[in-house]
Amino acid sequence: MSIWNYVVTAHKPTNVTHSCVGNFTGPQELNLIVAKCTRIEIHVLSPQGLQPMLDVPIYGRIATLELFRPHGEAQDLLFVATERYKFCVLQWDAETSEVITRAMGDVSDRIGRPTDNGQIGIVDPDCRLIGLHLYDGLFKVIPFDNKGQLKEAFNIRLEELQVLDIKFLYGCPKPTIVVLYQDNKEARHVKTYEVALKDKDFVEGPWSQNNLDNGAELLIPVPPPLCGVLIIGEETIVYCSASAFKAIPVRPSITRAYGRVDADGSRYLLGDHNGILHLLVITHEKEKVTGLKIELLGETSVASSISYLDNAVVFVGSSYGDSQLIKINLHPDAKGSYVEVLERFVNLGPIVDFCVVDLERQGQGQVVTCSGAYKDGSLRIVRNGIGINEQASVELQGIKGMWSLRSATDDPYDTFLVVSFISETRILAMNLEDELEETEIEGFSSDVQTLFCHDAIHDQLVQVTSNAVRLVSSTTRELRNNWLAPAGYSVNVATANATQVLLAIGGGHLVYLEIGDGVLTEVKHIQLEYDISCLDINPIGDNPNHSQLAAVGMWTDISVRIFSLPDLNLITKELLGGEIIPRSVLLCSFEGISYLLCALGDGHLLNFVLNTSNGQLADRKKVSLGTQPITLRTFSSKNATHVFAASDRPTVIYSSNKKLLYSNVNLKEVSHMCPFNSAAFPDSLAIAKEGELTIGTIDDIQKLHIRSIPLGEHARRICHQEQTRTFAICSLKYNQSSAEDSEMHFIRLLDDQTFDFISTYSLDQFECGCSILSCSFSDDNNVYYCIGTAYVMPEENEPTKGRILVFAVEDGKLQLIAEKETKGAVYSLNAFNGRLLAAINQKIQLYKWMLRDDGSRELQSESGHHGHILALYVQTRGDFIVVGDLMKSISLLIYKHEEGAIEERARDYNANWMSAVEILDDDIYVGAENNFNLFTVRKNSEGATDEERGRLEVVGEYHLGEFVNRFRHGSLVMRLPDSDVGQIPTVIFGTVNGVIGVIASLPHEQYVFLEKLQTNMRKVIKGVGGLSHEQWRSFYNEKKTVDAKNFLDGDLIESFLDLNRNQMEEVSKAINVPVEELMKRVEELTRLH
Repeated sequence: MSIWNYVVTAHKPTNVTHSCVGNFTGPQELNLIVAKCTRIEIHVLSPQGLQPMLDVPIYGRIATLELFRPHGEAQDLLFVATERYKFCVLQWDAETSEVITRAMGDVSDRIGRPTDNGQIGIVDPDCRLIGLHLYDGLFKVIPFDNKGQLKEAFNIRLEELQVLDIKFLYGCPKPTIVVLYQDNKEARHVKTYEVALKDKDFVEGPWSQNNLDNGAELLIPVPPPLCGVLIIGEETIVYCSASAFKAIPVRPSITRAYGRVDADGSRYLLGDHNGILHLLVITHEKEKVTGLKIELLGETSVASSISYLDNAVVFVGSSYGDSQLIKINLHPDAKGSYVEVLERFVNLGPIVDFCVVDLERQGQGQVVTCSGAYKDGSLRIVRNGIGINEQASVELQGIKGMWSLRSATDDPYDTFLVVSFISETRILAMNLEDELEETEIEGFSSDVQTLFCHDAIHDQLVQVTSNAVRLVSSTTRELRNNWLAPAGYSVNVATANATQVLLAIGGGHLVYLEIGDGVLTEVKHIQLEYDISCLDINPIGDNPNHSQLAAVGMWTDISVRIFSLPDLNLITKELLGGEIIPRSVLLCSFEGISYLLCALGDGHLLNFVLNTSNGQLADRKKVSLGTQPITLRTFSSKNATHVFAASDRPTVIYSSNKKLLYSNVNLKEVSHMCPFNSAAFPDSLAIAKEGELTIGTIDDIQKLHIRSIPLGEHARRICHQEQTRTFAICSLKYNQSSAEDSEMHFIRLLDDQTFDFISTYSLDQFECGCSILSCSFSDDNNVYYCIGTAYVMPEENEPTKGRILVFAVEDGKLQLIAEKETKGAVYSLNAFNGRLLAAINQKIQLYKWMLRDDGSRELQSESGHHGHILALYVQTRGDFIVVGDLMKSISLLIYKHEEGAIEERARDYNANWMSAVEILDDDIYVGAENNFNLFTVRKNSEGATDEERGRLEVVGEYHLGEFVNRFRHGSLVMRLPDSDVGQIPTVIFGTVNGVIGVIASLPHEQYVFLEKLQTNMRKVIKGVGGLSHEQWRSFYNEKKTVDAKNFLDGDLIESFLDLNRNQMEEVSKAINVPVEELMKRVEELTRLH
């Protein structure tokens, strides 16, 4: 049964809804704060660009984000209000690098009609009050006391019911708001009011302005010395104050966002609905405004927010495309643009549709999304894990180890690749044709297995074999010195860096050598009580060539020990527990934190935080990466150090926001890896896997890999056809050149490897694609693309006409095989028992595929079912049809073969405005609706009465906080049948904010265990701004709010892995399960995505 569901985010929201700039983390630090609907990111501006400081979830959808500074504060505070009427004031705590809550509260009213134009939250420039417009006809005031603390809120009646914008004016002795509103004749005006805090009322303000541009919808208050307000319309821009009125005409455009450039407010950046950026200048003599000027700067993504940072660098946040960091240059480029894009930030939102495909045919799903809107529309290919792009490969069996070497100490590139086998060592190098060929290093022993190699100082190379350490000149390649193992003993394990060598010799002997110019000196030799299984002296201190610490893994007592160098004193001993020996240890440092990684022979990895000054280990964590022994190596990519764990499930370990993250590499099994940064293949890795050696570059290090295919038009529906290796999309292109904004709709065919357009079919004027399907019909072996369309006429409320088009792909071209006119919009198409099931306006219609006498084919309508308001979303399974209605929730229909009729079997009698539906299993259906909730309903086949059987019973409810456009069965990860999670069915969803999420249906006992964990996690992890997780996840619409049931929040549960040890212990005590066991169970869940 799919009643018990686990909801988790695979890709976080990327749609930037708000951004602001100020001194939040310190009086001297300039911060960019970005809101992505349900997350807040804090960045600091440094000479190297934007550095992320914090990324936190907010238990609410952010409606307002404003920085302000009460009197007597050295730095800014952040005011956040959510769509569910909660607010908080956040402050940065420099000691813990976290945000703390200064104030919080609830501003909802028992009665009141929520505003149509979105919530408005504003802070008085002199910090006397915060104003909120949440309900029509009410203005809510939260006053400050003289210490900068918030007092009790109150409402003031506002005569204007259709408010478009409200702002506080600058430089007014009493707090004054300016209101832009529309009257009942659709004319637009501006009014000002003083807020009398004592009387809790409005006083008529200093001025007003009637009959503005009827596209006016944005107010920009101008700071002192000028003061006043700018009113931005579609065709005019007006400056207004008590003493002045200036207006200029502008090219028709809808301004979506603005950013102030100068502190005195004389210049503003304006971004419009086409992504065009303008500079608006207020010309003035001293404090008198003389006029307005507007200049075209260039094109950006369609902006939802604009934040001017410093030195002509601007952050452009976007909801419809990638966000950008741009520089505004003094001189235009060849195309006349002043805008230069410095950096792009990927945004998948809005995901209007997507499909799950396995393009590489490796058993790993990829999601191909229709992302963005208008000119920023694109397809995005999203897959889990890190890809290796193969540059060269050579067949070699039985590789036992690999190291890359340079031909001189200061050479930027590697020259040699040393490959070790059981009884010989081969050296490969790049020749002039950029091919790998075998070469010699005369001073190396080539007829034995090499245990370790490294570059050494003074242009030397060091090679360790079972009986000797050889020091060789990298320029002449001749032997300069060697150290021989004592008679009767052999070296078992070895490691080295540029100045030091550490050897383990049978019988528990540990020998430490130092490298000089042509000399190898034995400095220290100790004997331990057990044999040594692995060693590491990777330098992580200030000196890149010398380590002060050595990590040693032991047999028998299964421990890892830290020794000091050069004297080999034991500093720390950590017993690992269990019977499995450590196979690989590594000292490494990520983002300034030092770690000891220790890999065991059964695929487990332990990590400790290492205190380099005293060698102590803390914060022990254990994860399972595979089932085979792991070998650890560092490599660098894009100036950051990462660790590659080679095993049967190769993994890259990296750090983000000071947390260790693990990302699987899309390769089957890797036995050895080493960095190989040669001139021909910069930043590459050499990888040994079953019988071959590959050299390749590695993708950006992140959990999800995203490839963008910009279309320059808006893709709205997508479908994949395996047999023809193609995608078909319905898209629309906006034509901005003409005076009228016209749009053209297309069906386009794309190659599923190159993503090139290979064929296009243009739809009629006013006709747009609504649904798309790849299917075959009974008695016909061909596969077809079926497209459902609607004619959207300007004068009609609801389409009265549409078409179903059936195409075949022949020689890479779309051939129209049949078309059928319909009496409405074809909102959905499904393959149904060898027929075609269409949802047309209020009706569900079944078509069969008929052969005409002349051999051509046509669709013939067979049976139908009325009784919906608009049947928008349809899914089928067997003879059952599940319909998501515009406003009547979910209903279940059944096709009766004997009568050839479709009948309603059951329905959910709640009023839910649906946005997507999916069938989880035979009896459970999931729906998403327009208040950002998810719910599941169950078919009640066992009901005693007809009435009970006719009711779909709601079994699960959950507030997702995201608008879901589509569910699809599938998975983003390789499903390994051996793991517990391999058997768990999953459904993927895509949302307007660019979230890709997973709903996993869990077995009951696992659900009960995790529910207990979630309850206790809520006690340990407190929401930012004091917001309650329980309230946030409660199902919420205009009629009711009920606690979430039969849904778990995977994001909260998986954040268990980010807790510190003490918090983990606290949760572990509360539910009486050991920490290691909890970590293992939560780790498994992270594999679902």
